[in-house]
Amino acid sequence: MTNGKKYNLTERTYNFGKSVIVFAKTLPKNTITLPLIPQFIRAGTSVGANYSEAANAESKNDFKHKIGIAKKEAQETVYWLDLVITACPELKELNLIFNAIIRSCSERLDIRN
Repeated sequence: MTNGKKYNLTERTYNFGKSVIVFAKTLPKNTITLPLIPQFIRAGTSVGANYSEAANAESKNDFKHKIGIAKKEAQETVYWLDLVITACPELKELNLIFNAIIRSCSERLDIRN
């Protein structure tokens, strides 16, 4: 709980996957981005799928394993997003804006890596 608000991770990861799809639809399609976009979508939508599996885990070890996969998929999503941003220079400014938002949220929520 943060600031008295409970976060529903099932809903948040689902919405994240939807946002990945919506964002991917806006990307320019060319020989460079065409192989990157499906990888980005697969990783981004897999976060919620793996979290959902973790929520229905059969054991504590199964839960830890599936949460670990969700974490890896989230990290992979960042990797593909970085490549997409490199392939689309106009996204550089958006990336800077998103980084500023993440830093601001992290500072307010006192989140540390």
